[in-house]
Amino acid sequence: MRTTITLEPDVVDLLRREAAQQHVSFKDAVNSAIRQGLSTRAEAEAYEVPTFDLGTPVVPLTAALRLAADLEDDAIIRKMDVGK
Repeated sequence: MRTTITLEPDVVDLLRREAAQQHVSFKDAVNSAIRQGLSTRAEAEAYEVPTFDLGTPVVPLTAALRLAADLEDDAIIRKMDVGK
């Protein structure tokens, strides 16, 4: 597939140098660099999100949806009182 891309001058220099060292065409050096960059990112170790103990809940979680609805209702009433 043909496409047009704009490369920064320093990237062009790096690719030309790589093409010369590997004895390949500029096009092959570009494709190889893109493949290597994308595969390295795909193979990178998955980021593990740290977890923390948040303690005992201050509201009963069994009624979380009802609590959320009540809070939303309160917010709507406040907005209506202010005239928004």
